[in-house]
Amino acid sequence: MTKYQELLPLFLSYVKENTRSDENSTTIPSTERQVVFLNKLVQQLKDLGLAEVKYNETNGYVTALLPSNQAKKVPTIGFLAHVDTADFNAEGVAPQIVENYDGQAIIPLDAAGNYVLDPAEFPALTHYAGHTLITTDGSTLLGSDDKSGVAEIMTALAYLLAHPEIKHGDLKVGFGPDEEIGTGADKFDVADFNADFAYTVDGGPEGQLEYETFSAAALEVTIAGKNVHPSTAKGIMVNALQLGIDFQNALPAAEVPEKTDGRAGFFHLLSFNGTVDEAKMSYIIRDFERDGLARRKALVEKIAAKLNEPFAQPRVQVKMYDQYYNMVEVMKDHMDVVELAERAMVALGITPDEEPVRGGTDGSKISFMGLPTPNLFAGGENMHGRYEFVSLQVMEKAVDVILKISELNAQ
Repeated sequence: MTKYQELLPLFLSYVKENTRSDENSTTIPSTERQVVFLNKLVQQLKDLGLAEVKYNETNGYVTALLPSNQAKKVPTIGFLAHVDTADFNAEGVAPQIVENYDGQAIIPLDAAGNYVLDPAEFPALTHYAGHTLITTDGSTLLGSDDKSGVAEIMTALAYLLAHPEIKHGDLKVGFGPDEEIGTGADKFDVADFNADFAYTVDGGPEGQLEYETFSAAALEVTIAGKNVHPSTAKGIMVNALQLGIDFQNALPAAEVPEKTDGRAGFFHLLSFNGTVDEAKMSYIIRDFERDGLARRKALVEKIAAKLNEPFAQPRVQVKMYDQYYNMVEVMKDHMDVVELAERAMVALGITPDEEPVRGGTDGSKISFMGLPTPNLFAGGENMHGRYEFVSLQVMEKAVDVILKISELNAQ
């Protein structure tokens, strides 16, 4: 019997709701479906009996307070998760439950067997023998990123309310939009949230404790071509598509996500669309060092300038903007927040895994706003696609960690 009876039903109800964000939107949140979901969380928090429950229309965050149940004043902890899912089909999510998973078996996701979870392709599956796994049906993502975190925080709140013998200080919770498109934390109100430190519950496998992330920039390339009939094109035509190919080929071939790991950064081409007359390319640029990010951006400018040399007017235009920076720049001065999470995990028999995040979290931005916010594991694997899955047992351990952090802080 599971320790947290409401965790699985809550998670399943969350993932069945489409909350995909939209990077082309100009609203906050970027999609109305997130607003609908966030307002449902408002009601759930009120039903639990939390205080100061509100939806902030300026930034799209739902926040609430679980008041301290002891006289002694201790620091206020925040726990945060995002409700949006990534740019993969999120309509009609039909989660499947695999009881007592055999780590050596192949799990067919769809009835036709076109998509399978095979340990030969996904070795992490071997860690989950005997677990209850929640998977997709092969046609959508699951949404464990970050509905797992949302469900775990809600479950922890309910457990603390049902078990007043567990002493804790003031706990603030926040559920926000648009993390997957990199804008969700832009307007987060640190003063209004009023916590001394916080944790995002948005990591992957058991034990992840992350306080170092990429520094990140976005790159948009717009290429103006000149389209004439190919029969008379010599010396006149400028093929925007070919210039795009030349731009991509001028970047370091080995510095792409599929060829890097550890602390190596990359250039990642997300989209390439166009015609002879005009083409557009979208990239993300990642590096763990701020100087490394600057060098990568300088290389982009150099490549564009080189491609423009033969033309009387520039044909290749680049636009870059920084998205977030490595949170270790802030966290190095707040390692007590990390150490509290370490102590909680060790007390629960969990080995902390503090490898740098090859990505970012809302905590990256929020830490630079003045609220130190490292990232805790939420359990998801293979996130952002049809092969996503999560272990119920790992989700339960994530709830354990939230509870233990709260308890240790109270001591």
